[in-house]
Amino acid sequence: MNVLILDDNRINLELLTHMLEGVDGVSTVALDDPVQALDWCSRATPDLVVVDYMMPVMDGLEFLARLRATAGCETVATIMVTAETDRDVRHRALQLGADDFLTKPADRIELRARVRNLLARHRAELDLQARAAALSDAVVEAACAIAASELELVHRMARLAQMRDAETGRHLVRMAHYARVLAAGLGLSLDEQELICAAAPMHDLGKVGIPDHILQKPGRLDAGEMSCMRTHPQIGADILGGSTSPFLQAAATIALSHHEKYDGSGYPAGLAGTDIPLYGRIVAVADVFDALTSARPYKEAWDCERAFALLEEGAGSHFDPSCVRAFLAQRHAVLAIHASCRDPASH
Repeated sequence: MNVLILDDNRINLELLTHMLEGVDGVSTVALDDPVQALDWCSRATPDLVVVDYMMPVMDGLEFLARLRATAGCETVATIMVTAETDRDVRHRALQLGADDFLTKPADRIELRARVRNLLARHRAELDLQARAAALSDAVVEAACAIAASELELVHRMARLAQMRDAETGRHLVRMAHYARVLAAGLGLSLDEQELICAAAPMHDLGKVGIPDHILQKPGRLDAGEMSCMRTHPQIGADILGGSTSPFLQAAATIALSHHEKYDGSGYPAGLAGTDIPLYGRIVAVADVFDALTSARPYKEAWDCERAFALLEEGAGSHFDPSCVRAFLAQRHAVLAIHASCRDPASH
């Protein structure tokens, strides 16, 4: 471990260095210039500093204050060696973080014992920090594994719902990426962008609870069938809700709110404006855009410009205007996603 000895007197430096020779695991660096010593500390970060109090230009107290202000040296162990017996000096040194004191002339046995004790404490602190870091890494790794398993399971559930519908698996991929692009356009954080992208494919999970004769009906739904279809947001929210997982909470919010409309005419709750959760407003734009630009057994795919125009027309009624503006501002990114992730039949 590195021990820095700082004293303006070369004889004292040699004496202190000699006293510490043979202490197991100790390597000494002797310096007589406090400014040079601070520079060395900023680059090497010592394990222990033995510093004289009485020095010209910068005394030991000022050195301690500057040492504590040096990045990485806030808690470095320090011993002040001085002939000064004034208690005020010791009190000020303690306030600046000095760990121990020696009075000149230093006793070899006492110096070595104090250095060993402080280095042993420092080793214990380093070991504790290493164990805490290892534990933290293990916790993060376990959390990531759980999150990955959770994500995989719910995405498999989403694919199960999609297999019963006319939509393709690539619809889930495209609209999730559209949602992330829109979130970026709104200035959401990278974490929120990734969260929305991961949770968006869960939007229609509730369709697992809709009977096949309604879900797969080729023509228009009658009033009763439409009423049944409109229960799928609540079904999805019920499946995903009640979790402490931020991912599942976001997915439940999206499932419940992505069919709400900005003017309050949507379902299931008839929410309006910003009462609709932001994630639901984002996914509403992404989902409708992909539905319009995708071919289905009952319709042809729209071209992107026509779909963009419909979003503009629906701003303020169906869609949140700020979401539409952000989506249109990311037009090039949207077109890139549309071109790179087409359904097989579109080639």
